Amino acid sequence: MQNKVLFLLTLVLLSLSAHAQRGVRVAYIDTEYILENVPEYQEAVAQLNQKADKWKNEIEVKLSGIEQKRKDLSNEKALLTKELIEEREEDIYFEEKEILDYQQKRFGPNGDLFIQQKQLMQPVQDQIFAAVQDIASSRKYDFIFDKSSDGTMLFSAKHYDLSAMVIKSITRTAKRMQAQSKAERKAAEAEDLVPEVNLEQEERARALEEKKKQRESVIEEARKKKLAEREAKVKEAEAKRQKILEEREKAKQAKLDARKKASENTEESKTEDVKKDDEAKTETKTREQLIEENRQKKIAEREERKKALEEKKKKILEERQKALEEKKKARDSINNNK
Repeated sequence: MQNKVLFLLTLVLLSLSAHAQRGVRVAYIDTEYILENVPEYQEAVAQLNQKADKWKNEIEVKLSGIEQKRKDLSNEKALLTKELIEEREEDIYFEEKEILDYQQKRFGPNGDLFIQQKQLMQPVQDQIFAAVQDIASSRKYDFIFDKSSDGTMLFSAKHYDLSAMVIKSITRTAKRMQAQSKAERKAAEAEDLVPEVNLEQEERARALEEKKKQRESVIEEARKKKLAEREAKVKEAEAKRQKILEEREKAKQAKLDARKKASENTEESKTEDVKKDDEAKTETKTREQLIEENRQKKIAEREERKKALEEKKKKILEERQKALEEKKKARDSINNNK
């Protein structure tokens, strides 16, 4: 595969050196895509697949029969003689060999399936080759590669793909071959013509297209640059505005902190003055209270002594009154006894 790729690259380089002045015209086709879009080929493939499925089913049925015979022989071995067992094993062997030979005949490297596939492919491949030759000759192509071949194509631009043109050419050829009337044959022949290419006009069109792409690319780059510059300016303005807001907020906070500190200092000063006044008042008031308390204490003591004397006096009077009453009762008692 590497040798094929190197060979293709060598051809391209040689052609580039030989046709450097006018440029090299290169295109490609996709054979797999073309075959998928040729109805006659698809119909033939479907018929061949049906035939292959039929052969597979026949082989599977015969192999199943051989397997069943082996099982039957294994079950009957106890009832058979050695000669009969060997004879049946030999029959099974020959039947199995016939089936395998049949399978090789149908699906082997040189079997019916391979031969019919080749017979089926050859006419279509010839049509593809003829169509490619006509297109290359009429449109002045130097190289036409096959994307489906072993030479791997890492990238291929779609406008270099001639597969659709090859399919149209094959379809027109089929119409011409199937045409029955003279008018149909003429129409098919007229349709089969591949238009000649004006290389100068095509080169001008290609140059204009390239210039258009370059201009669009430059316009797009300029647009992106303007958008980027505008975005950068917006971000810069936003950052500047945010910085101003932060500085204002800091200044405002600093003023509030200074005002709060001044207020706290004033409050502390007032609190200290009030505290001093309260301490002085408390000190003065305490001295007056002590004098008053001593006076009130003396008055209370005097009142208590006075009250105690009154109670003692009252008690003495009550005791005297009680003694007088007792004496009186005793006297009255004595008088009553007389």
